[in-house]
Amino acid sequence: MEELNLIKQELERTKAELAILYEISNAMRTTLKLDEILYIILTGVTAHTGLGFNRASLFLVNEKDGIIEGKMAIGPESGEEANRIWTQIDQEQKDFEDLINAYKFSKDNDPQDAASEQNLSKQIKHLKIPLKEQTGGLLAIEALSGMPLHLTKENIQKYQNDPLIQILKTHELAVIPLKAKDKVNGIILADNFITKNPISKDNLRMLTMLANQAGLAIENSQLYEQTVLRSHSDSLTELWNHGYFQYLLQVEIEKAKASLTPLSLVMMDIDDFKVYNDKLGHQAGDKILKDLALLLKKQSRKMDYVCRYGGEEFTVILPQTDHTEAFLIAERLREHVQTYPFVHEEVLPAKKITVSIGLATYPHDGLAPAEIIRHSDQSLYQAKHRGKNNTYG
Repeated sequence: MEELNLIKQELERTKAELAILYEISNAMRTTLKLDEILYIILTGVTAHTGLGFNRASLFLVNEKDGIIEGKMAIGPESGEEANRIWTQIDQEQKDFEDLINAYKFSKDNDPQDAASEQNLSKQIKHLKIPLKEQTGGLLAIEALSGMPLHLTKENIQKYQNDPLIQILKTHELAVIPLKAKDKVNGIILADNFITKNPISKDNLRMLTMLANQAGLAIENSQLYEQTVLRSHSDSLTELWNHGYFQYLLQVEIEKAKASLTPLSLVMMDIDDFKVYNDKLGHQAGDKILKDLALLLKKQSRKMDYVCRYGGEEFTVILPQTDHTEAFLIAERLREHVQTYPFVHEEVLPAKKITVSIGLATYPHDGLAPAEIIRHSDQSLYQAKHRGKNNTYG
């Protein structure tokens, strides 16, 4: 009879585990957005209806740059915060789906309030670790070996100087690789730093099973985002294309309207570009366009959107930027172009590649995207008319 009861208990436990994994797997299939996928994974690891760890963080492997990047973390910073959060969840009887929907709503309505802005997540997101065993420490070893790792009280001291362990200050840690087609594309870390509950073999097994699904979900999301990026990008310069520029300008004007902040638009045209193309051919002209695109991206702020408007025209959307600041930014860009050593620029009348720039600012110069574009285009015409290589607006 006792043996039968043990079998029943095991079956019930297995059934519960499969139900948890099924729910998390279903949630991951509801979106292809990477940040939502990551949040679902971490919620699955930490939720009381999921695997129930106190906190978890997630890193992705960036093979192109040879680094491991911190992307997101979920978890309280203290016992008091943990009790407050867990009590609220219990009182409101939030299930796994409720937690996911709350994140999506928060992200859509106030991005600063999303889980990615929690203090732990901010610390994790600042970590960029070399993908080299000698210098990358714990995460690099994990990414290169691809094997689950359980750091206990006895062996975690080996990594006490690792920057990750210093942030987490944990006594026990599960480190699980995420894989797609037997290739590590990320790493999950989970611990119980509040409750001090030991991490069991069953915990590690469940975390590994979740990681197997998570790795494929992340790969699918990354492939989707690459496809979307290509559809919105100009194939020559890799800047945002004309169609996506129109979308971005509409979105940013709506944000400016809601937040009562200004927005400026830079419209830029290469001076005498037809002369350059006629003398050296369109392949040489394409090289100029690509070099200029790289220069503009490098010299622009992270918050700005650099786009190829068409032909030799470029635009830069400047959120939260009034006319005075926009003029200074435009002049700085113009001067960088003027002093940059473009190839064979001596064939031009001015012996240099230069640009003319037109400016427009919301709401002073218009309330709708079409009005802002029209005003910046008219300003660009005036810049050309005033002798080229200057900013007007």
